[in-house]
Amino acid sequence: MNAPYSMNLSNGKNGKNKPNTTTAVLFDLDGTLLPMDQDFFVKTYFKYLAEKFAPIGYDSKTLIDSVWKGTAAMVNNNGSGLNSDVFWKCFSEIHGEKSLDDIPLFEDFYRNEFQNAKAVCGFNPLAAKTIGFLKENGVRVVLATNPIFPAVATESRIRWAGLSPDIFELYTTYENSSYSKPNPAYYTEILSKINCAPEECIMVGNDVSEDMAAESLGMRVFLLTDCLINREGKDISLYPHGDFNDLMDYLKTQLCL
Repeated sequence: MNAPYSMNLSNGKNGKNKPNTTTAVLFDLDGTLLPMDQDFFVKTYFKYLAEKFAPIGYDSKTLIDSVWKGTAAMVNNNGSGLNSDVFWKCFSEIHGEKSLDDIPLFEDFYRNEFQNAKAVCGFNPLAAKTIGFLKENGVRVVLATNPIFPAVATESRIRWAGLSPDIFELYTTYENSSYSKPNPAYYTEILSKINCAPEECIMVGNDVSEDMAAESLGMRVFLLTDCLINREGKDISLYPHGDFNDLMDYLKTQLCL
């Protein structure tokens, strides 16, 4: 597949065009570096979660509903606190303050039972190859996954994709983020942490609404279509897009290679 993308040029000295300087590339995780059917993954994940906590008195439906409400609270977080604090405040308002004593049990779930969800995810060796290519060319790499999971769960999913967490300069989790996608402030927070201007960065993701939101800041974007999510039915020809081979071609163009 040949993606119909524009080279996204900017004016240089003497009015000549040249590609933007690329300092860092940000990657989404679920459906991007880690192939998956997101709806099927979430159903599987919740199945194991409910099984874990039913024996200690959590009603399965109430538990899942409260996780969704906590997730919505994180998505709507306006920077008033860390996503983790926002989630557990919402969760404890439903299940009572005593439920906060179970936080270690949730962390244990992500270290153990959650690992079974790997079976419903795919694997694409081109993900690691692309990351390696960027690192070899001196480009900084950031994992810009929606920070609605704790670090232990995010690190697991990184490994499922055939990567090591320490290959990323930063990976966003609910413990280190105060915003979520599609809020542009989520990307602003990342840029502040890595000390980069948006024009120096490219965001790569599979979700039109969440990942392409980075473009509003002046960041270049690439829409990976292998596991495309386009809930609003937007015209994807507006963005550089395609599979990992197309992504590699695009990155080489942006890096002048």
